Amino acid sequence: MSTAARITFLPDRITVEAASGETVLQAARKAGIHINASCGGSGLCGKCRIVVREGELSGGISEKLSPADLAGGVRQACTATPSGDCLVMIPAESGRSRGGLTTGIAEHHRASLYEYDIEELRRAGIFHPPVEKLFLELPRPSAVDNLADAKRVVQALHDQYGERGIIVTLPVLRKLRRVLREDDFRVTVTLARPVNKERGKNYLVNIQAGNWTRRNFGLVFDIGTTTIYGQLLDLNDGRILAGAGDYNGQLGFGEDVINRIIFAESPEGLAKMAELAVGTINSIINELLPRAAVDRDEITSITIAGNTTMTHLALALEPHSIRRAPYVPVSTFFPPIRAEDIGLELPRYCVALFFPAVSSYVGGDIVAGVMGSGLYRAEELTLYVDIGTNAEIVIGNREWLVCAACSAGPAFEGGGITHGMRAADGAISDFDIDPESLEPMNLTIGNQPAIGICGSGLLAIIGALLENGVIDRGGKFRRDLDSTRLREGRSGYEYVLVWREENNTDHDLVITEVDIENFIRAKAAIYAGIKTLVEEVGLRIGDLERIILAGAFGSYLDLDAAIAVGLLPEIEAGKVRYVGNGALMGGRLSELSNHIRRDVVEVVGRMTSFELSEVNSFKDQYIAALFLPHTDLGLFPAAAARARKI
Repeated sequence: MSTAARITFLPDRITVEAASGETVLQAARKAGIHINASCGGSGLCGKCRIVVREGELSGGISEKLSPADLAGGVRQACTATPSGDCLVMIPAESGRSRGGLTTGIAEHHRASLYEYDIEELRRAGIFHPPVEKLFLELPRPSAVDNLADAKRVVQALHDQYGERGIIVTLPVLRKLRRVLREDDFRVTVTLARPVNKERGKNYLVNIQAGNWTRRNFGLVFDIGTTTIYGQLLDLNDGRILAGAGDYNGQLGFGEDVINRIIFAESPEGLAKMAELAVGTINSIINELLPRAAVDRDEITSITIAGNTTMTHLALALEPHSIRRAPYVPVSTFFPPIRAEDIGLELPRYCVALFFPAVSSYVGGDIVAGVMGSGLYRAEELTLYVDIGTNAEIVIGNREWLVCAACSAGPAFEGGGITHGMRAADGAISDFDIDPESLEPMNLTIGNQPAIGICGSGLLAIIGALLENGVIDRGGKFRRDLDSTRLREGRSGYEYVLVWREENNTDHDLVITEVDIENFIRAKAAIYAGIKTLVEEVGLRIGDLERIILAGAFGSYLDLDAAIAVGLLPEIEAGKVRYVGNGALMGGRLSELSNHIRRDVVEVVGRMTSFELSEVNSFKDQYIAALFLPHTDLGLFPAAAARARKI
């Protein structure tokens, strides 16, 4: 029976006290140490590999581990408990590296990069942040002018700027007398504006002695399931002063939203999820501010976009019904919030603005992407796709918008793949193969020794294997090829990408037929979602005039491979645009323009959401897409022509 023990984790040599019966994974979570656990710690994924260096662990053995693994001290952290004090190593592929975190796009996609021009906001006369600073020179009180201090400020705002409907908040009232007299009634006021100028009120949230209008800064954040990114903006000129990102602190509790929701349903689980999300944001803020020499009290607003579940968890809203039919969130719209009320380490007058969602699975991050990419005002019939564990799809133009989400599974983020991993240093991100010798060429992030395969690498590998006839359209390896790279493995046929002595792990890195099956299921779900959505509005795939790809995977994928395997519709490369992190782009626009914030409300109102599981044709479309590229090669004429030449 397990007793309380001390676990020391390598390579960082962090020691944790494990309670009786507590697993290694639970002890690591408690200390904020990350061990990959795609399944949330249920023992199914086999990703939480650790190596026992000293001491003993009970359990941690499963069919995911080979005899060689077990002999080498490898165990699964989610089911292993310490029998006493022990020393364990977290291998590179099981840990978390910040290498590879980026909001950019691949160099070869830069010619097709879409970026919103901030000057457009100025030309349109809508460069007005939702929180602004205005300088006032007030008349001094006198025997004939003895207006109350608050009335004096409100009157000056009307006289000098035409502002109406001002509500002075209590914190401002409490320091108003002193601040007005510090610089002879010369003050800077901070106004938080409503979305609807005609019906809403302006809140006077801060007042400073002197002229501080030149020092007005804001933050924009994308809360992703895997990663959280932030940018610091100068609200006077729209410049990005600094950017940074980190892995979402919730990762140790599962790599998908369903596992996070399940944990949030446990006692204290929701509070823990909120604490981890907000804690990651605070950590990034602490990194951003010194880079631009900005003080914390100079931040007046923060705009946040995230999928519906991440938004609920950050706000500590119960997400329970999101995962159960009929899939109902607590809310899709969120009021302005004092940042400090949700635990953000920002001034009490700083306003937090969350992007609204459309439904349980089409969240604020996609709404922000629609805004940032300009889809909502486009003339062309456009397909917007953000591919991750869930693929969010939007189709339409300035006249109409339809949207849906389909569960692609974790394959594009390394989950469900034997040696899959997120995009970080050492991940195979690109691949090619010699058609004669069948020898591989692997490119890794950071040009580091390989430790696994990230999503873009997986796509490139399968695309190249198909293109060169190593696998057939069903994803099976040909058995008649003469190569030592092809062999029978523990779970069927496999191809060796990197031999053990050439990589940075203790095993050969391989791609298996099971991995390819998982990939095919994921890509089939996305293509079927696109085709179903198009046909539900009476159109055909061929009617699409433009594709916008968003997100980390979309920004780095090989377009030719994506079309060749049937992940994306066959379309001319010149009609594809890349936006990188669409959520950050849209969030940035909202942080700089209250007019855009108003448009967001209108756009959400005209985004019609489809629940694909309720659309009868989706299942048929999915089954038809379970081939490379598709059962109907008429949808992929160029791919079919290449296949005939093989």
